[in-house]
Amino acid sequence: MPRQMDAQETFRSSLERFQSVVAIPDTELKAKYEEIRDAYEDSEDAAEKVRDRIDSVEDVAGALFAEWEDELDLYESASLRRSSEQQLQETRNQYGQLINRMHQAESRMDPVLQAFEDQVLYLKHNLNAQAIGALETELGKIRSDVDSLIRNMEASIAESEAFIRRFRDQ
Repeated sequence: MPRQMDAQETFRSSLERFQSVVAIPDTELKAKYEEIRDAYEDSEDAAEKVRDRIDSVEDVAGALFAEWEDELDLYESASLRRSSEQQLQETRNQYGQLINRMHQAESRMDPVLQAFEDQVLYLKHNLNAQAIGALETELGKIRSDVDSLIRNMEASIAESEAFIRRFRDQ
């Protein structure tokens, strides 16, 4: 899933940019705020691309399964039809697990984005050294959230790639 990998890199890069703000001198704060705001906006865009990709996967899978179901009636051989029906059911089950994992990864993006947005707003409203000091306590939580999100996205990517390989190998 290239879009999930892109989103994962965007979140990782955004976190790195956010971390760089914590240790900067006051004179660079406005420029760093703008950099962080841009990173947040990039993360939002990446999250939207992941959502769009999941929607596309669901559309394609729906069409594939509907076509497969319709074509079962074309079989003359009852044993081949049963075998194809069984394979259809197994594939649907595997797809169901995959799409659930994708949606789980998707659902974890919003809390991370919200936490990131809170920090961007805090920087915006408090362009001073005290604001930077206060952000250090939040940095660990955001780092943990991003790490968890990336691990989940990596698992989802691996599952989707295995699912796709299964069809290519047939």
